[in-house]
Amino acid sequence: MKTPSRFNGKKYLNTIATGMSSDYRRMAQRWLLGKELREPAKALGPFRADATALAEALPATGLRVTWLGHSSTLIEVDGQRFLTDPVWSERASPSTLVGPKRFFAPPLPLAELPRLDAVILSHDHYDHLDKEAVRELGRTGVPFYCPLGVGRHLRRWGIGAGQVTELDWWQEVQVGKRHRLVATPARHFSGRTLARDNTLWASWCILGPVHRAFFGGDSGPYESGFREIGQAYGPFDVTLLEVGAYDDMWADIHMGPEHAVQAHLALRGKVLLPLHWGTFNLAFHGWTEPVERLQVAAESHGVGLLLPRPGEPAVPTGGAYNSRWWED
Repeated sequence: MKTPSRFNGKKYLNTIATGMSSDYRRMAQRWLLGKELREPAKALGPFRADATALAEALPATGLRVTWLGHSSTLIEVDGQRFLTDPVWSERASPSTLVGPKRFFAPPLPLAELPRLDAVILSHDHYDHLDKEAVRELGRTGVPFYCPLGVGRHLRRWGIGAGQVTELDWWQEVQVGKRHRLVATPARHFSGRTLARDNTLWASWCILGPVHRAFFGGDSGPYESGFREIGQAYGPFDVTLLEVGAYDDMWADIHMGPEHAVQAHLALRGKVLLPLHWGTFNLAFHGWTEPVERLQVAAESHGVGLLLPRPGEPAVPTGGAYNSRWWED
Protein backbone atom coordinates (compact mmCIF):
# COMPACT_ATOMS: atom_id res chain seq x y z
CA MET A 1 0.00 0.00 0.00
CA LYS A 2 1.61 3.26 -1.15
CA THR A 3 1.15 5.47 1.90
CA PRO A 4 2.30 9.11 1.79
CA SER A 5 4.48 10.52 4.54
CA ARG A 6 2.96 11.32 7.92
CA PHE A 7 3.23 14.86 9.29
CA ASN A 8 1.80 15.60 12.74
CA GLY A 9 1.74 19.34 12.26
CA LYS A 10 5.29 19.77 13.56
CA LYS A 11 7.32 16.81 12.46
CA TYR A 12 7.49 14.11 9.83
CA LEU A 13 7.25 10.57 11.14
CA ASN A 14 8.60 7.21 10.06
CA THR A 15 6.14 4.48 9.17
CA ILE A 16 7.50 2.23 11.93
CA ALA A 17 8.77 3.07 15.42
CA THR A 18 12.23 4.62 15.15
CA GLY A 19 14.55 5.99 17.80
CA MET A 20 18.13 6.30 18.93
CA SER A 21 20.00 6.32 22.21
CA SER A 22 20.27 9.58 24.16
CA ASP A 23 23.15 8.30 26.28
CA TYR A 24 25.50 11.07 25.18
CA ARG A 25 27.92 10.35 28.01
CA ARG A 26 28.51 6.86 26.68
CA MET A 27 28.84 8.22 23.15
CA ALA A 28 31.47 10.71 24.30
CA GLN A 29 33.40 7.99 26.13
CA ARG A 30 33.41 5.74 23.10
CA TRP A 31 34.43 8.61 20.84
CA LEU A 32 37.35 9.60 23.04
CA LEU A 33 38.50 6.18 24.26
CA GLY A 34 37.67 3.82 21.38
CA LYS A 35 40.64 2.05 19.75
CA GLU A 36 39.11 1.58 16.29
CA LEU A 37 41.01 2.91 13.28
CA ARG A 38 38.21 5.28 12.28
CA GLU A 39 40.29 7.27 9.82
CA PRO A 40 42.98 6.17 7.34
CA ALA A 41 46.47 6.04 8.79
CA LYS A 42 47.79 7.93 5.77
CA ALA A 43 46.32 10.30 3.22
CA LEU A 44 44.14 8.68 0.54
CA GLY A 45 44.39 9.38 -3.15
CA PRO A 46 44.47 11.60 -4.95
CA PHE A 47 41.69 10.03 -6.97
CA ARG A 48 40.82 11.52 -10.30
CA ALA A 49 37.79 11.03 -12.51
CA ASP A 50 38.25 11.49 -16.25
CA ALA A 51 36.13 14.59 -16.85
CA THR A 52 36.65 14.48 -20.61
CA ALA A 53 35.49 10.89 -20.93
CA LEU A 54 32.44 11.53 -18.74
CA ALA A 55 31.46 14.61 -20.73
CA GLU A 56 32.06 13.32 -24.25
CA ALA A 57 29.94 10.22 -24.39
CA LEU A 58 27.20 8.49 -22.49
CA PRO A 59 27.79 4.78 -22.00
CA ALA A 60 26.83 2.49 -24.88
CA THR A 61 25.38 0.09 -22.33
CA GLY A 62 22.91 2.77 -21.24
CA LEU A 63 23.94 2.56 -17.59
CA ARG A 64 27.02 3.79 -15.71
CA VAL A 65 27.67 4.91 -12.14
CA THR A 66 30.60 6.93 -10.82
CA TRP A 67 30.98 7.07 -7.04
CA LEU A 68 32.48 10.39 -6.01
CA GLY A 69 32.60 9.75 -2.25
CA HIS A 70 30.09 9.23 0.55
CA SER A 71 26.62 9.44 -1.07
CA SER A 72 27.61 11.64 -4.03
CA THR A 73 27.28 9.62 -7.20
CA LEU A 74 26.89 10.38 -10.89
CA ILE A 75 24.28 7.97 -12.24
CA GLU A 76 23.88 7.81 -16.01
CA VAL A 77 20.70 6.07 -17.14
CA ASP A 78 19.64 5.69 -20.76
CA GLY A 79 21.02 9.02 -21.94
CA GLN A 80 20.42 11.18 -18.86
CA ARG A 81 22.73 12.11 -15.99
CA PHE A 82 21.64 12.33 -12.36
CA LEU A 83 23.82 13.51 -9.45
CA THR A 84 22.89 12.37 -5.94
CA ASP A 85 23.51 14.24 -2.67
CA PRO A 86 26.40 16.43 -3.89
CA VAL A 87 28.82 17.15 -1.04
CA TRP A 88 32.10 18.77 -2.09
CA SER A 89 33.01 20.63 1.11
CA GLU A 90 36.02 19.57 3.15
CA ARG A 91 33.85 18.99 6.22
CA ALA A 92 30.36 17.56 6.68
CA SER A 93 29.56 20.27 9.18
CA PRO A 94 28.11 23.76 9.57
CA SER A 95 31.67 24.84 10.39
CA THR A 96 34.74 24.99 8.15
CA LEU A 97 36.98 24.47 11.20
CA VAL A 98 35.46 21.54 13.09
CA GLY A 99 33.42 18.49 12.22
CA PRO A 100 34.00 15.33 10.16
CA LYS A 101 36.72 15.95 7.56
CA ARG A 102 37.03 14.24 4.20
CA PHE A 103 39.44 11.33 3.85
CA PHE A 104 40.11 12.32 0.24
CA ALA A 105 39.40 15.26 -2.03
CA PRO A 106 36.50 14.96 -4.48
CA PRO A 107 37.73 13.10 -7.59
CA LEU A 108 36.18 15.73 -9.83
CA PRO A 109 35.78 19.49 -9.28
CA LEU A 110 32.17 20.63 -9.47
CA ALA A 111 33.01 22.82 -12.45
CA GLU A 112 34.19 19.75 -14.40
CA LEU A 113 31.04 17.69 -13.99
CA PRO A 114 29.34 16.82 -17.27
CA ARG A 115 26.02 18.43 -18.10
CA LEU A 116 23.46 17.20 -15.62
CA ASP A 117 19.77 16.53 -16.16
CA ALA A 118 18.91 16.51 -12.46
CA VAL A 119 20.29 16.73 -8.94
CA ILE A 120 18.58 14.36 -6.49
CA LEU A 121 18.61 15.08 -2.75
CA SER A 122 17.66 12.51 -0.11
CA HIS A 123 17.47 14.73 3.00
CA ASP A 124 19.00 17.77 4.64
CA HIS A 125 21.80 16.44 6.87
CA TYR A 126 25.17 18.12 6.36
CA ASP A 127 26.79 15.03 4.92
CA HIS A 128 24.11 14.96 2.20
CA LEU A 129 23.21 18.60 1.59
CA ASP A 130 26.15 20.95 1.00
CA LYS A 131 25.15 24.62 0.70
CA GLU A 132 28.14 25.69 -1.37
CA ALA A 133 27.81 22.76 -3.77
CA VAL A 134 24.11 23.48 -4.19
CA ARG A 135 24.81 27.14 -4.92
CA GLU A 136 27.45 26.33 -7.52
CA LEU A 137 25.28 23.73 -9.21
CA GLY A 138 22.31 26.04 -9.07
CA ARG A 139 24.10 28.58 -11.23
CA THR A 140 24.11 26.04 -14.08
CA GLY A 141 20.31 25.98 -14.13
CA VAL A 142 20.08 22.27 -13.31
CA PRO A 143 16.77 21.19 -11.71
CA PHE A 144 16.78 19.87 -8.14
CA TYR A 145 14.46 17.14 -6.87
CA CYS A 146 14.06 16.77 -3.11
CA PRO A 147 11.68 15.56 -0.38
CA LEU A 148 9.04 17.85 1.10
CA GLY A 149 10.46 20.84 2.99
CA VAL A 150 14.04 20.51 1.75
CA GLY A 151 13.32 23.05 -0.95
CA ARG A 152 13.17 25.77 1.69
CA HIS A 153 16.92 25.43 2.19
CA LEU A 154 17.57 25.65 -1.53
CA ARG A 155 15.40 28.72 -2.09
CA ARG A 156 17.02 30.43 0.90
CA TRP A 157 20.42 29.79 -0.73
CA GLY A 158 19.36 31.48 -3.93
CA ILE A 159 18.09 28.60 -6.06
CA GLY A 160 15.16 29.74 -8.16
CA ALA A 161 11.77 28.33 -7.24
CA GLY A 162 11.39 27.05 -10.80
CA GLN A 163 14.47 24.86 -10.37
CA VAL A 164 13.14 23.08 -7.27
CA THR A 165 10.62 20.23 -7.21
CA GLU A 166 9.58 18.79 -3.84
CA LEU A 167 7.96 15.38 -3.68
CA ASP A 168 6.21 13.33 -1.04
CA TRP A 169 6.74 9.58 -0.80
CA TRP A 170 5.34 7.74 -3.81
CA GLN A 171 4.99 10.87 -5.89
CA GLU A 172 6.74 10.87 -9.24
CA VAL A 173 7.83 13.39 -11.83
CA GLN A 174 8.78 13.21 -15.48
CA VAL A 175 12.37 14.19 -16.33
CA GLY A 176 12.63 14.79 -20.05
CA LYS A 177 10.46 12.65 -22.30
CA ARG A 178 11.56 9.17 -21.27
CA HIS A 179 12.62 9.19 -17.60
CA ARG A 180 10.76 9.27 -14.31
CA LEU A 181 11.88 9.97 -10.76
CA VAL A 182 9.90 8.52 -7.87
CA ALA A 183 10.39 9.62 -4.26
CA THR A 184 10.00 6.54 -2.09
CA PRO A 185 10.06 5.94 1.68
CA ALA A 186 13.12 5.56 3.90
CA ARG A 187 13.55 5.14 7.64
CA HIS A 188 15.59 8.06 8.93
CA PHE A 189 15.28 11.61 10.30
CA SER A 190 16.24 15.13 9.30
CA GLY A 191 17.50 18.45 10.63
CA ARG A 192 20.41 20.88 10.33
CA THR A 193 19.89 22.50 13.75
CA LEU A 194 18.46 21.37 17.07
CA ALA A 195 15.04 21.32 15.39
CA ARG A 196 14.47 17.87 13.94
CA ASP A 197 12.22 16.21 11.41
CA ASN A 198 10.61 19.35 9.98
CA THR A 199 11.69 18.25 6.50
CA LEU A 200 11.11 14.87 4.90
CA TRP A 201 13.71 12.20 3.99
CA ALA A 202 13.37 9.85 1.03
CA SER A 203 14.88 7.22 -1.20
CA TRP A 204 14.59 7.52 -4.98
CA CYS A 205 13.82 5.37 -8.00
CA ILE A 206 15.41 6.48 -11.27
CA LEU A 207 13.40 4.90 -14.06
CA GLY A 208 14.68 5.02 -17.61
CA PRO A 209 13.08 3.48 -20.69
CA VAL A 210 15.45 0.49 -20.41
CA HIS A 211 17.29 0.61 -17.08
CA ARG A 212 16.36 1.30 -13.46
CA ALA A 213 18.46 2.45 -10.51
CA PHE A 214 17.59 2.79 -6.83
CA PHE A 215 19.25 5.43 -4.63
CA GLY A 216 18.58 4.72 -0.97
CA GLY A 217 19.82 7.92 0.66
CA ASP A 218 20.03 7.17 4.38
CA SER A 219 17.85 4.55 6.01
CA GLY A 220 17.72 2.17 8.90
CA PRO A 221 16.54 -1.44 8.48
CA TYR A 222 13.29 -1.28 6.50
CA GLU A 223 12.82 -4.58 4.73
CA SER A 224 9.04 -4.33 4.41
CA GLY A 225 9.31 -0.87 2.89
CA PHE A 226 12.05 -1.90 0.48
CA ARG A 227 10.07 -4.96 -0.54
CA GLU A 228 7.11 -2.73 -1.37
CA ILE A 229 9.35 -0.47 -3.46
CA GLY A 230 10.86 -3.46 -5.23
CA GLN A 231 7.44 -4.85 -6.05
CA ALA A 232 6.26 -1.49 -7.38
CA TYR A 233 9.32 -0.42 -9.39
CA GLY A 234 11.86 -3.22 -9.47
CA PRO A 235 13.80 -5.10 -10.50
CA PHE A 236 16.64 -2.58 -10.38
CA ASP A 237 19.78 -2.93 -12.47
CA VAL A 238 21.72 -1.35 -9.60
CA THR A 239 20.93 -0.39 -6.03
CA LEU A 240 22.96 2.29 -4.26
CA LEU A 241 22.63 1.72 -0.53
CA GLU A 242 24.30 3.07 2.59
CA VAL A 243 26.56 0.66 4.47
CA GLY A 244 28.48 2.86 6.94
CA ALA A 245 27.97 5.07 10.02
CA TYR A 246 26.02 2.33 11.80
CA ASP A 247 26.02 1.51 15.51
CA ASP A 248 23.82 -0.31 18.01
CA MET A 249 23.08 3.04 19.66
CA TRP A 250 21.31 4.25 16.51
CA ALA A 251 20.49 0.98 14.76
CA ASP A 252 17.08 2.24 13.62
CA ILE A 253 18.44 5.00 11.38
CA HIS A 254 21.53 3.47 9.69
CA MET A 255 21.16 -0.06 8.38
CA GLY A 256 24.77 -1.22 8.10
CA PRO A 257 26.22 -3.82 5.69
CA GLU A 258 24.14 -6.88 6.50
CA HIS A 259 20.83 -5.03 6.33
CA ALA A 260 21.97 -3.37 3.10
CA VAL A 261 22.27 -6.81 1.52
CA GLN A 262 18.78 -7.68 2.76
CA ALA A 263 17.46 -4.38 1.40
CA HIS A 264 19.06 -5.09 -1.97
CA LEU A 265 17.35 -8.47 -2.12
CA ALA A 266 14.00 -6.99 -1.09
CA LEU A 267 14.35 -4.35 -3.81
CA ARG A 268 15.07 -7.07 -6.39
CA GLY A 269 18.41 -5.51 -7.22
CA LYS A 270 20.92 -7.05 -9.61
CA VAL A 271 24.16 -5.49 -8.28
CA LEU A 272 24.77 -3.34 -5.22
CA LEU A 273 27.03 -0.28 -5.04
CA PRO A 274 27.67 0.73 -1.42
CA LEU A 275 27.44 4.36 -0.31
CA HIS A 276 28.04 6.30 2.90
CA TRP A 277 31.42 4.83 3.78
CA GLY A 278 35.12 5.52 3.29
CA THR A 279 34.79 9.32 3.18
CA PHE A 280 33.91 10.76 6.61
CA ASN A 281 34.35 9.55 10.19
CA LEU A 282 30.73 9.46 11.41
CA ALA A 283 30.61 6.49 13.78
CA PHE A 284 32.68 4.30 16.08
CA HIS A 285 33.59 1.52 13.64
CA GLY A 286 36.86 1.27 11.72
CA TRP A 287 36.82 3.09 8.41
CA THR A 288 37.14 -0.08 6.28
CA GLU A 289 34.85 -2.23 8.43
CA PRO A 290 31.69 -1.48 6.40
CA VAL A 291 33.10 -2.78 3.12
CA GLU A 292 34.75 -5.76 4.81
CA ARG A 293 31.50 -6.83 6.45
CA LEU A 294 29.57 -6.09 3.27
CA GLN A 295 31.70 -8.48 1.23
CA VAL A 296 31.08 -11.30 3.69
CA ALA A 297 27.33 -10.69 3.77
CA ALA A 298 27.08 -10.33 0.00
CA GLU A 299 28.98 -13.54 -0.65
CA SER A 300 26.79 -15.50 1.74
CA HIS A 301 23.66 -14.34 -0.14
CA GLY A 302 25.03 -14.46 -3.67
CA VAL A 303 24.85 -10.68 -4.15
CA GLY A 304 27.17 -9.04 -6.66
CA LEU A 305 28.95 -5.86 -5.57
CA LEU A 306 30.29 -2.86 -7.44
CA LEU A 307 33.33 -1.54 -5.57
CA PRO A 308 35.06 0.96 -7.87
CA ARG A 309 37.69 3.45 -6.82
CA PRO A 310 36.38 6.95 -6.09
CA GLY A 311 35.88 8.61 -9.45
CA GLU A 312 36.12 5.36 -11.44
CA PRO A 313 33.09 4.73 -13.69
CA ALA A 314 31.45 1.34 -13.23
CA VAL A 315 29.02 -0.43 -15.55
CA PRO A 316 26.42 -2.38 -13.53
CA THR A 317 25.36 -4.47 -16.51
CA GLY A 318 28.88 -5.89 -16.62
CA GLY A 319 28.36 -7.65 -13.30
CA ALA A 320 30.32 -7.49 -10.05
CA TYR A 321 33.59 -5.59 -9.82
CA ASN A 322 36.01 -5.07 -6.92
CA SER A 323 38.90 -2.59 -7.17
CA ARG A 324 39.99 -3.11 -3.53
CA TRP A 325 41.12 0.54 -3.52
CA TRP A 326 40.96 0.81 0.28
CA GLU A 327 43.68 -1.86 0.56
CA ASP A 328 46.25 0.12 -1.47
